[in-house]
Amino acid sequence: MNDLLFDPPESPYLVPFDGSFRIDRATTEPPRDAPDKSAIADALEEVSEELDDLQRKLYADDRFSLLLVFQAMDAAGKDGTIRAVLRHVDPTGCQVFSFKAPSGEELDHDFLWRIYRALPERGRIGAFNRSHYEEVLVVRVHPEFLDRQRLPRRPPLETLWKERFESIREAEQHLARNGTAIVKLFLNVSKDEQKKRFLKRIDQPDKNWKFNAGDVRERAHWEAYMRAYEAALNATSRPWAPWYAVPADDKPYMRLTVARIVRDTMRSLPLRWPELPEDERRRMEEIRAALVE
Repeated sequence: MNDLLFDPPESPYLVPFDGSFRIDRATTEPPRDAPDKSAIADALEEVSEELDDLQRKLYADDRFSLLLVFQAMDAAGKDGTIRAVLRHVDPTGCQVFSFKAPSGEELDHDFLWRIYRALPERGRIGAFNRSHYEEVLVVRVHPEFLDRQRLPRRPPLETLWKERFESIREAEQHLARNGTAIVKLFLNVSKDEQKKRFLKRIDQPDKNWKFNAGDVRERAHWEAYMRAYEAALNATSRPWAPWYAVPADDKPYMRLTVARIVRDTMRSLPLRWPELPEDERRRMEEIRAALVE
C-alpha cells in the first residue's frame, strides 16, 4: 500500500499541494447559493448519522484510524464544529484532545511528542483542537516562546520553520503509511466576524465564560498570523494529509462543509466488515440451530 489511504475529497476549499495557496484569496463566507439554515440542519443530521455508521465499520475493520486536526483563530468555532460533526458517533469510538500551552513535561521533549501521545488507536476517530501546528503558528508569531523550549541547537528562524515543516510532513507521512488517515481543517474566520463574536461573549452573560482578554490581544498580530497560516498550509498540505481552508463566518455552513469532508474521507477508506473463518461460521450456524430448537 502506498501513502495514500484515501483520495482527498474534492472541495473548493482543498488547499493545493503545490504551494500556491494564498490566504487573502480564500473566502471566509459561504457561496451565494448555499442552502438556508433549515436545509443545512437537515443535511448535517443526515451526514452525522452516516458518520456513526462509518465509524462502526472503521472499528470493526480495525486497520485504520482517522485524525481530524482543527486549527483556527480564536472564536472561529472549533469546539462547536467538533461537537456538531461527531454528535451521533458513539462516544467510545472517538476522542477529542485540546492542546494548550505546553507543560513542563512536554517542554522536556521534542515538539511532536505530546501529539503522539494523543493519537487515536485503530478503529477510532481522534479530533485535535489545536495541535502540533501551534509550533509553526503561535510560536512563529511569538518566537520568544522558543526560549522555554531549551533547544539543543537554535538555527536562524527561517531555517527552524523549514525544519519543523519537514518534521511535520515526515511524521504525517509515517502515520499515513501505518493506517492513520489525516484531515486538517483550517476554519477561516474573518477579522470582522471575530470581533462580532468577541463582543457577543462580552454582552451575553451566558457567554462571558468564553471570553479571554488574551484572545483579543492576539488580534493585534492578525497579519502575522495570516502569514504564518499561509506558510504552514502551503508547506504541509499533501495528498496523504490534506488541508482544507473552510469558510467560518457562517457557522452552520462551516459545520456542514466539515462534516461532508470527514464523511467523504471515510467513504474513501477501503473499510470492510470482518469475515469469519469457515470453521467459525460453521460453529456459529450450529449454535444458531441449537438456539432455535
